Amino acid sequence: MGRCAGQRARGAWQDRRTADACRALEEAGHGPEVARHTGLVLDPYFSASKIAWLLDHVPGARARAERGELAFGTIDCWLIWQLTGGAVHATDATNAARTSLYDIRRGTWCAELCEMFRVPPALLPEVRDCAADYGTTTLLGTPVPIRGVAGDQQAAAMGQGCFAPGMVKATFGTGAFALMNTGAQMVESRNRLLATIAWRLGGETAYALEGSIFVAGAAVQWLRDGLGVIGSAGETGALAASADPGQEVILVPAFTGLGAPHWAAQARGALFGLTRATGPAELARAALESVGLQTADLLTAMQADWPATAGMVLRVDGGLAASDWAMQFLADILGAPVERPAVLETTALGAAWLAGLQAGLCPGPEEMRARWQAERRFVPVMAAAERTRRRSAWQRAVVATLAV
Repeated sequence: MGRCAGQRARGAWQDRRTADACRALEEAGHGPEVARHTGLVLDPYFSASKIAWLLDHVPGARARAERGELAFGTIDCWLIWQLTGGAVHATDATNAARTSLYDIRRGTWCAELCEMFRVPPALLPEVRDCAADYGTTTLLGTPVPIRGVAGDQQAAAMGQGCFAPGMVKATFGTGAFALMNTGAQMVESRNRLLATIAWRLGGETAYALEGSIFVAGAAVQWLRDGLGVIGSAGETGALAASADPGQEVILVPAFTGLGAPHWAAQARGALFGLTRATGPAELARAALESVGLQTADLLTAMQADWPATAGMVLRVDGGLAASDWAMQFLADILGAPVERPAVLETTALGAAWLAGLQAGLCPGPEEMRARWQAERRFVPVMAAAERTRRRSAWQRAVVATLAV
């Protein structure tokens, strides 16, 4: 965004135009350096390669950036800039951690990574705690202080009361994101998960392991908007329940690549097990099952990185979490209980809690955790042998998809 006139250029998290640039950096051996500083993998999902692309493709942008005339920010930073009339150019530690430019160990922007990605440091915002003073807006007709900022998944984890190490939540929206609290320890994943910042409060950082699924609810949108086999997302569960149990259709929804733990930006989606009898019900079931199967891959990787997750309970939120059918299948394929909260909009709850905490209106983390309530608990009923068989079939489908 322009510091004076407020012009902006933007990119979406599913934009894959920098896949070749990321692959070139990986092939040049930079992957371990990125992971050491940021906890992330080299992938177009994160901001750094997108910033470089914009600077190279928007006429005059790189020269203006070098002169300090441009500013970069994730969506929270842009909103703060707009709300404060350009008075505050700041972000919080959790959003900074998603850029591939922030050293999550030292809590500073990384000069080495800025040089690697060719991003001028002058573009970058100040990084503050999640509960902090982010200025005041008058756009609502009266002065309103901005006191809480966090990334989507981190705010959801706080809204879910996941304040103890080992607690896990998963948010199911367009994509799906599982986050496990690892406390004061930054865990270096051996299974291609992300190490990230869960929150920073009072200058103290808590870390998390995260797995990102690119397509979750987007698979249901594909059924509705792409294929036209459903009229609304709410129809999917009932349609899936009516599917022929004798047909085992598997959807690998790599519409924009595969996320964790595969990180295959070039992969594309595939359907397996189609017959002449396959219809909308079987496709709906395959779409919902693909979300559970991808989540199971993430949690298996988390358990390998953090063995303390034995006896895990998964807390869920997001639009797809409202589907009883999808959440029961999730519990079945995980072989673990799934809890849906009384307040499903946990991201908003977590962000509101941060603002209230900074303003002295909300309790601390421990009391917030004690106040959490479940609306429903889903327990696994699938036999262990069937679970193993289903997951093995899924793994073969993923391997075949990656081989194309």
